[in-house]
Amino acid sequence: MKTRLIPMISIASLFLAVGNAQADHHMSDANVEVYEIDTTHSSVKFSIRHFVAKTTGNFTEFEGTLKINRDDLTESSAEATIRIPSVDTNNEKRDAHLQEDDYFNAAEQPLMTFKSTNWAATDQNNAFKVTGDLSFNGVTKPVTLDVELLGFGEGRRGAYLSGWEATTTIDRTEWGVNGGQPAVGTEVDVTINIEAIRQ
Repeated sequence: MKTRLIPMISIASLFLAVGNAQADHHMSDANVEVYEIDTTHSSVKFSIRHFVAKTTGNFTEFEGTLKINRDDLTESSAEATIRIPSVDTNNEKRDAHLQEDDYFNAAEQPLMTFKSTNWAATDQNNAFKVTGDLSFNGVTKPVTLDVELLGFGEGRRGAYLSGWEATTTIDRTEWGVNGGQPAVGTEVDVTINIEAIRQ
């Protein structure tokens, strides 16, 4: 069953993320590559129904780390943090409303975090189901991301990169974000694109 993100959400995390937290105990440091998300070439986007159409937005401030085992990708992990006050729906009045306590309650809960707990291979090449704990608004619940490895390769100035795309859908009311109903839907579609730099 898909898990859905908030009207103004993100993982994301969005996201962002891939991993088996328990894998840290099983993989040797020699097999692990650490990648930091390059926020200038990454994005955490979402969409949510408004009456009969969809409204879109994104979070502009986030960070995250991927610990990748290239020998066995299912023994990887990811953590990400999103700053909720950075939500941007291309409307300042709406963005300000999303900070209030009927939505994100950003004054008291300014951060959204994701920490992976399991990364499972699928029957498609470079596609994974990544489960983790998504926390915001004082609530922590598991979500599952559909993750695609886009590739590894050289970047500029000697940087070595990895690319990922993750999607999920969550029900925002499960995290206590209830504002705007019924005009605003409860299911939030999230898309996270990550370019990360090996450290």
